[in-house]
Amino acid sequence: MNIFLAVVGVLGVSASGPIMAATAAPALAIAFWRNAIGAVLMGTPAVLGRRREFGQLTSRDYKWTALAAVALALHFACFITSLQLTSVAAATALVCLQAGWIALFNVLRGIRVPPVVLAGLAAAFAGVLVISGFDLGLSREALIGDVLAVVGGALAGVYTIAGGKARESMSTGTYTTLCYGACAVLLLALCAAFRQPIVGFPPAAWIGILGVTVVAQILGHTVFNHLLAVISPLVVSMIILLEIPGAAILAAVFLHEQLPAGTYAGLALILAGLTVVVAGQGRLRRRSGANARPVPPAPPALGGDQL
Repeated sequence: MNIFLAVVGVLGVSASGPIMAATAAPALAIAFWRNAIGAVLMGTPAVLGRRREFGQLTSRDYKWTALAAVALALHFACFITSLQLTSVAAATALVCLQAGWIALFNVLRGIRVPPVVLAGLAAAFAGVLVISGFDLGLSREALIGDVLAVVGGALAGVYTIAGGKARESMSTGTYTTLCYGACAVLLLALCAAFRQPIVGFPPAAWIGILGVTVVAQILGHTVFNHLLAVISPLVVSMIILLEIPGAAILAAVFLHEQLPAGTYAGLALILAGLTVVVAGQGRLRRRSGANARPVPPAPPALGGDQL
């Protein structure tokens, strides 16, 4: 059963990129509706069941949640825009560098990182250079898309770190209600600032917006939330990395994306590097006796208090 759920989860997160790339709506509008719907889905049960917790929040809780919301809003804005400029395969691999960015942030903060993790980081970021080099030969737009995806991955790392701080004293339901709600408000403001409409799309676009919310969140990250409770978090983190080849395959089949051979080499470098990073961090946690779970390479799901 767990193997089946893992397959469903990988297909869910892998399909989100192709769906967003094929959705005929502005990037900021897609991001707005995805977070607004998520805030409603999380907010309704959280407000009804945890009303007292909302009244006990401190200024520290609001500070870290606000930082997480800003990082998440900018993450989605960068990533979804990148999907419309470069290939789905490249954008997905580059944004999945979140795990690498978190390890790099730890290095910059003076936190001890094993040499094997540093080697994995070097391989992953070498993959970025390979992909960007080949995309530069394709078009200026593709290179801009690569840059936005890399920035989106870094912002996802900031979001995860800030969210981890907020979650030290908040349940998942309360945190995601506030974070996704604030994120949706920020994205609505960005839509207004850049004059991107949030309504008036054709039916196919609305199907895409609903599809990415259901597929990525319910069939994707929520499944991984469940798996974290029943199998090793390290195994879950490794499984999630299959989003990189999964998105490339789905984009090739359904969007007919054809990539230079060098781009596939870059994807392989990123996948191999991140695998080493996640595995190395997992071994460090086991040796130190820490209970913290490996950081997944994608923003967390909409449901469950198990994270």
